[in-house]
Amino acid sequence: MHDLIRIVMIGAGATLLIDIWAIARQRWLGVPPPNYGLVGRWLAHMPKGRFRHEAIAKAAPVAGEKYLGWLAHYLIGMAFAAIVPLLWGRAWLDTPTLFPALLVGVATVAAPFLLMQPGMGAGIAARRTSKPAAARWQSLITHTVFGAGLYAVASLIQLVPAQ
Repeated sequence: MHDLIRIVMIGAGATLLIDIWAIARQRWLGVPPPNYGLVGRWLAHMPKGRFRHEAIAKAAPVAGEKYLGWLAHYLIGMAFAAIVPLLWGRAWLDTPTLFPALLVGVATVAAPFLLMQPGMGAGIAARRTSKPAAARWQSLITHTVFGAGLYAVASLIQLVPAQ
């Protein structure tokens, strides 16, 4: 299987795992899932030169924002999946190990902390939210789940017989 196809599958699978985690988290802990429509709104305002909002929920809605947000969510997961073989070599795709995947998963929490949350009005590392510590923990746990998903999906792909 081509490396790019494997990376896309690993990223999509790991992203799907965090979506499953979000559903479980909502049922078990009552934590609402992320609203990717707001991510889409934030992204849709960028071509107009607006990168930062006081509160993205108060920004003008954009047609298709929900689809854009979900598409971005999966594309970003795929891009993050490429980091593991870039840093540990393509051999990781053939013999995946847990540590690099977890490390990349945890490191990617920097993206929402430093880019997305400040841009959407939540401040650096969610400091402007009503419960910043809880938001930080949820982000860290979610990105750890993503890292575990990178390893799990890469390992599952190894079970598929080569053509």
